[in-house]
Amino acid sequence: MNEEILLTQDGYDKLVEEHDYLVSVRREEVSRHLKEAKSYGDLSENAEYDAAKDEQAELEDRIQKLEVMIRNARVVTEDELTGEHVNLGITVGIRDKHTGEEFTYTIVGVATADPLNDLISNESPLGKALMGKMVGDVVEVSVEDGVLVYEIISINK
Repeated sequence: MNEEILLTQDGYDKLVEEHDYLVSVRREEVSRHLKEAKSYGDLSENAEYDAAKDEQAELEDRIQKLEVMIRNARVVTEDELTGEHVNLGITVGIRDKHTGEEFTYTIVGVATADPLNDLISNESPLGKALMGKMVGDVVEVSVEDGVLVYEIISINK
């Protein structure tokens, strides 16, 4: 995962905030859980200790992933967001060419994607297809059931 990760400033700030919280608050909490679980005695049959060790491993894994993402992040600047082309931080309206149904999505970095709230990653199949395109362009997205065809109907900063 050493390739550049595109993020909006907001997305980058959220990663840094999460990292700071995990390092300064959660690490201490998990450490306390671990010490408490150790105090229960025999570690070979101590479910609390095993759970605390698992929690510590998951926490350290997440911290490491965040550090790699922060290190490889490139924040997309306002100068890059002209509103002429789809890019990170841009809201794009699309129309399904087969059904006529319209959708609106905001393109964000993979770290802040939330498809249930219409925030799609620039690395998702639809996000990749939309990146760099303009109003009127038609994109095709391969999915399990075939190919979806969308026309870009609006781009907003």
